[in-house]
Amino acid sequence: MGKKGIETLVGVFVLMGMLGLVFLATKAANLGSIGGGDTYTLKASFDNIGGLKVRAPVRTAGVTVGRVTHIDLDSKTYQGVVEMQIQRSYQYPKDTAAKILTAGLLGDQYVGLEPGGDDKNLEADDTVAQTQSAVVLENLIGQFLTEKAVGPADAGAAVPK
Repeated sequence: MGKKGIETLVGVFVLMGMLGLVFLATKAANLGSIGGGDTYTLKASFDNIGGLKVRAPVRTAGVTVGRVTHIDLDSKTYQGVVEMQIQRSYQYPKDTAAKILTAGLLGDQYVGLEPGGDDKNLEADDTVAQTQSAVVLENLIGQFLTEKAVGPADAGAAVPK
């Protein structure tokens, strides 16, 4: 193999390495598609969306069924309005609940959809009525510390034996 052949192989190897890095970067940044195909839009309003971001997954039973496409603030209710694109192959009952959940203890947040039992399904541009806001870790720690500082109401009372 001549010098030109070795240079060509090195170039191909470097190109494959760059393509691999681009692939890993898109997977790590959650920029991959949700499987393609036809989708429909659902909306949900939350008192607190925590650290939810656009392109966050929408999951049911751990399976990604869509993505968050837009987050806005309702100027009348001051709630966060989350718009989601759901794959058309997944249809949800009207009484479906939406929750903002966290992957692991300090992981990324995502929207979890829990299907209800209604006979009628949500349609495009419908709003999920039942929602549960994100649990903010700082608020939980603050509540715990406040509770420990104040102590129980009957701390001075004698404990019966």
